[in-house]
Amino acid sequence: MTPDDIRDPFGSQISLTDKSLYINREISLIQFNRRVLEEAANLRHPLLERVKFLSIFANNIDEFMMIRVSGLLRQIRGGVLERPPDGMTPTEQMQEILGTLLPLQAESCRCWSQDLKPALAQEGIYIHKCKDLSPEMQKYLQKYFETQIFPILTPMTFDGSHPFPFISNLSINLAVVINHPTRGQVFSRVKVPKGTLPRFIRIGNDRMIPPAKSSEYHYVVLEDLVAANIQKLFPGMEVKDTYIFRVTRDADMEIEEDEASDLLTAIETSVEQRRIGIPSRLEVHAAMPEWIRDLLTAKLRLMPTQVYVSTSGLIGMNDLMELMDIDRPDLKDTPFKASVPACLAKESLPAAIARNDLLLYHPYDSFGPVVEFVQQAAHDPNVLAIKQTLYRTGKNSPIVHALMEAREEGKPVTVLVELKARFDEENNIEWARSLERAGVHVIYGIVGLKVHAKMCMVVRREQDKLKTYTHMGTGNYNASTARIYTDLSMFTCDPDIGADIADLFNALTGYSKKTDYRKLLVSHGTMGTMRKELIARIDREIERQKTHGDGYLAFKLNALVDEECITALYRASQAGVKIDLVVRGVCCLRPEVPGVSDNIRVISIVGRFLEHTRIYYFRNGGNEEVLLGSADLMPRNLSRRVEILFPVEDPHLRDMIIHTILETHIKDTAQAQILHIDGSYEKVLPAEGEEPLNSQMWMMEHRGIWHDY
Repeated sequence: MTPDDIRDPFGSQISLTDKSLYINREISLIQFNRRVLEEAANLRHPLLERVKFLSIFANNIDEFMMIRVSGLLRQIRGGVLERPPDGMTPTEQMQEILGTLLPLQAESCRCWSQDLKPALAQEGIYIHKCKDLSPEMQKYLQKYFETQIFPILTPMTFDGSHPFPFISNLSINLAVVINHPTRGQVFSRVKVPKGTLPRFIRIGNDRMIPPAKSSEYHYVVLEDLVAANIQKLFPGMEVKDTYIFRVTRDADMEIEEDEASDLLTAIETSVEQRRIGIPSRLEVHAAMPEWIRDLLTAKLRLMPTQVYVSTSGLIGMNDLMELMDIDRPDLKDTPFKASVPACLAKESLPAAIARNDLLLYHPYDSFGPVVEFVQQAAHDPNVLAIKQTLYRTGKNSPIVHALMEAREEGKPVTVLVELKARFDEENNIEWARSLERAGVHVIYGIVGLKVHAKMCMVVRREQDKLKTYTHMGTGNYNASTARIYTDLSMFTCDPDIGADIADLFNALTGYSKKTDYRKLLVSHGTMGTMRKELIARIDREIERQKTHGDGYLAFKLNALVDEECITALYRASQAGVKIDLVVRGVCCLRPEVPGVSDNIRVISIVGRFLEHTRIYYFRNGGNEEVLLGSADLMPRNLSRRVEILFPVEDPHLRDMIIHTILETHIKDTAQAQILHIDGSYEKVLPAEGEEPLNSQMWMMEHRGIWHDY
């Protein structure tokens, strides 16, 4: 798109609801994944990190097909007429997705087969085809197949007396073509037992014939090993050939919450249904004959456009993440030690928080103090109650264990476990039941809403008075992801914030129509005021620009989709307010439109860590305001979730966020890409003679600077 493509239908002033001003969400999401894929080709990253980026890209596309594409297909089948702000119908979006995604899929295949796989071999990491191995090695692998794989395989024949077998979501399958002595050419399907066995099977050094060098790693892929020994499944038959395929199904659960007597049981049932959702994609290898493709397409009731052909020899490249277990630190990012505020070496967490608000920037700062906050509260005799939200906690969560220990100590503990956190439902169900068994009062989310707010409150008795300590953040209470996601979190004992958090917990666990909060901005379905208050602050900046000419906004977030917020930003740009947006993923705002968004600059940063912080900065004529929290500017966050944004009022911490954290990311010239009017992204380059600024590297080198006061 060019400026000439932006037209005012009335020939005077552009309407801010004009569809040409909005980038389609699905295409923007594909563009984000393009940026992830580009990192797999980025030679600045160590080799195994590049393999990791390719795995992340493949996993993201799987989720895109399971959720976004499946949703569009449902709309097409249901005849949905409602359109997004960009005006594209579901059918038009599907056509655009195909035109954008297919070349990207082809590039991912090329990246693996022609770039990363040969580069791994140069480093002594080999992915072999079974047929290329020596007879001795094939014999060893044949024994491994017979003892470890063969007993769990079940061939499923398809003919007049056998119905077409069910193909589960994302399972790796072999289509086996057999020459039957009486029936002629027949078809059978064999499901590869991925999950119970690793996808990449290492041939250990002690078993190599001849022995391998100690630094070498030799692998075969599980389905290739099954295919090489497939004859054992069909004794007396002539196996003509095998072809790999995979089916992606609709995984976006529809939970009839209003009709469910038990939300936990309803979600358990829905999780089980995910594996049998309607197919949205069939992946096949290029070598598969046309007649088998047609058979699979017909039996799965797919259109030809839903068939994706791989040329890499490896379908389901998300499993490349297994190679990150290889012990080659020279091929991975250099590890670093996260910082811990120096004050915590001198005093307890409650004492430090009582003296000053405490800011942590993960992963540059350790997540340890967050865990210790709950652990110390669990065993502190002066703590009277703990309340916490849990969205994604991960496995073996130390925070969950601490909450159970607190209950064992006799403390009242209330935990809201969001069972509807997509793809974490089973994990959260398990934790919810464990917490309940420990005697914790567990709330299973809210009917009709997802509770996405990240907050924990500890009520402590001090000198015959009650004092509330709170922790709030932009990310989940997950010690594992805290090492790879960038998130800000803050401890405070501000009484107004403590009262707000208490009021919000009461609204979540009981009955309340509270909409006014002292300091927090709260999204709570129809009772939430977050969107209204954010837009009011944008309007305040517009008025400041009109009277003093110094209006400025800077937001850092994961996604910008909400039409009302985008319209407000357009109005601010039209008034002359300068706006910097750091939007990692989906951005539906179209920058650089003359007279509309030419004062808006949008960049995206994809790097070693997943950018996950949400920062909202309003210059406000020097009376600067910074809000942090869990909410992106999306309809789901502002209308269908419980979210919080909290103010950073400590002048030092606020200045550090504005001038050290936010400005450094805005000035990134190493990993940042800038969004243009046509929806494309381009690498941001340093000025001539300047060294590139890698914001994440800078944060690692200067970690903890925000604690120096």
